[in-house]
Amino acid sequence: MRSSTCCTRVSTPGSVVRNRAVVRDTDAGTASALAEGTPLLDVRDLTVTFHSRRGSVRAVDGVSFTVERGEILGVVGESGSGKSVSMMSILKLIRDPNAEISGQALFNGQDLTRLSDRQLRSIRGRQISMVFQDPMTALTPVYTVGWHIAEQLREHQDLSRAQARRRTIELLKEVGIPAAERRVDDFPHQFSGGMRQRVVIAMALANDPSLLIADEPTTALDVTTQAQVLDLMLRLRADYGSSIIIITHDMGVISQGTDRVLVMYGGRVVETGTREEVFRRPDHPYTWGLLGSVPRVSGARVSRLAAIPGAPISASEVPVGCAFAPRCAHRFDACAQRPPLEARDGQHESACWLPFDERDVRRPVRSVKVEEPT
Repeated sequence: MRSSTCCTRVSTPGSVVRNRAVVRDTDAGTASALAEGTPLLDVRDLTVTFHSRRGSVRAVDGVSFTVERGEILGVVGESGSGKSVSMMSILKLIRDPNAEISGQALFNGQDLTRLSDRQLRSIRGRQISMVFQDPMTALTPVYTVGWHIAEQLREHQDLSRAQARRRTIELLKEVGIPAAERRVDDFPHQFSGGMRQRVVIAMALANDPSLLIADEPTTALDVTTQAQVLDLMLRLRADYGSSIIIITHDMGVISQGTDRVLVMYGGRVVETGTREEVFRRPDHPYTWGLLGSVPRVSGARVSRLAAIPGAPISASEVPVGCAFAPRCAHRFDACAQRPPLEARDGQHESACWLPFDERDVRRPVRSVKVEEPT
């Protein structure tokens, strides 16, 4: 059972009872990295390049960001912007032999990109978990949902089959699966899309991870189920004290409960800041376009959506200068050079050659509701 701030593991010989909101069972070599003020995850100049006979494609181009302890970071952008590739490369889940990954990903002081597969197996699923885009393909159809979760538990903890089954049922209850004692023996095809998503989240939470990466957790779900899944993730953050990265293309999802926002386009970070900063005073024309695509309803009137001109850029066609320039209505000569990330104030940064005062004039006037975390 767990309270609002801690969770006790199933009692086993040598098991550890921990306050999950304060500290976790980490390797002794990383204990010094738990000092106050040290980010849980610190990604520096991450670059992912795929080589082929036709040439090289840079899918991720110098991405840097941090995730603080207990923070929810929203990573947003269109398909092909490098969101998922960035996160999968951090965990070394990109197995393509033609992929070249450089940069650093410091997790609790350890550079994940330098660890061996054996070392990473002790981190993936235990300290860092990932909820993949499609819950149906993330689950093996010939095994029950209970088997998927119990396998995670027994791989990383010293549990018997009976103990793992009891904990599996507890996890299914925690994520809102009704009649968990019976449904633990059902197969993935016997669950709806929303219920499968909850099962995948239960798998990700099985070993009390410090960091949960949710890749498009609301894709293909109806709006009611989307709201339930997002509320579930916010509640889990409050209960577990875990950090969460939510990857999405939907600014409406980002507006609900994230602490900071990372906007990506063409494999690059084009804007980053707190949720309030990005939503209430966006500084990049691409962010203006994303916010313009969020439906607004005022009384009986529904506002017309503003489409971003052109099509999302291919990773093989990113220009030397500003990646968004070919689609930007505000481009000018300076856009032929790549703009650096510059801070307006605090941590609010954007990569655009337009002066800040000029952006204040050109920014579309648009009211965006920012949901407060519950």
